[in-house]
Amino acid sequence: MLNVLTALNVLIPVDGSVYSDHAVGQFIHYAALFRETPKIHLLHVHAPIPIGRVQQHIGHEALATYYREEGDALLASAEALLKAAGLDFSRHIHVGPAAEIIVKQANELACDMIFMGTHGRGALPAALLGSVASKVLHLADRPVTLVK
Repeated sequence: MLNVLTALNVLIPVDGSVYSDHAVGQFIHYAALFRETPKIHLLHVHAPIPIGRVQQHIGHEALATYYREEGDALLASAEALLKAAGLDFSRHIHVGPAAEIIVKQANELACDMIFMGTHGRGALPAALLGSVASKVLHLADRPVTLVK
C-alpha cells in the first residue's frame, strides 16, 4: 500500500476495556498508512473519588498513588499493543470528568485527532445515560474517530 498521508499527532483515551484495546488495534492498522510514524498520546482519565471524608482517612499522597497505580494498570494493555507494533507513545493519567479531560488534553497536546473506542451500546442508552464518547463528540473541535 502506498504511504501518502503525513504524520499525525493523535490522542487515544483508554479505560482498560476490550473496546479500548480494539481501538488501539485499529489505530495500529491505520498507523501503517502514514509516511511518518504518528505521535501517539495514550490517556487514562480516572473518575475522581469524593474527597471529603475519604481524604481524611487516606491522605493526599495515598490518593495520588492510588490514581497512578490504577492508571498504570488500565494503560498496560494498550501500551503492550503499541510496543508489540513498534510504535512509541507518551502516557498521560488524569483525574476528573472523562470527556472534558479528553478534549482538554487533545487541545493542550495539539492533537490532530482523537481516536477512541466506544462500548457501542447504541443511541438510546447514550441518550438516557450519557456516554464519554458522545460527550467527546459534542465537545471536541477536532476530528474524533470512534471504534466500535
